[in-house]
Amino acid sequence: MESRLTEGLSRLPDTPVPSNFTTLVLQAVEREKIPSQPVFWQWSWRLLVPRLAVGVAVIGIAGLTYQRYEFHQRAELAKKVALAAEAQPLPGVEALKNFDVIQRMSQPRADEKLLALLQ
Repeated sequence: MESRLTEGLSRLPDTPVPSNFTTLVLQAVEREKIPSQPVFWQWSWRLLVPRLAVGVAVIGIAGLTYQRYEFHQRAELAKKVALAAEAQPLPGVEALKNFDVIQRMSQPRADEKLLALLQ
């Protein structure tokens, strides 16, 4: 099939090329020349607006998420403080006056009978 196509194309007569063909090709190349700046740095509202919208949405969602997290943490802390306050009443001033004596009473004493036997 390919060989028949090649044969058919070879039988076609050459088409005449205009005398200014080279000039036309070079002008077309100049028109399609790639700009010296990359496309990324060009200001285009069609590209800028969607990117800006996505950026604002991401920052907004992150801010709201952080705010909810902080609110939840503070609510949990408030619950824990309320439970601790209700759990045990604070000791009175009278108990704190004798704190040193009470603390010394809870320390273990040496067995005097055992010490006497060792001597």
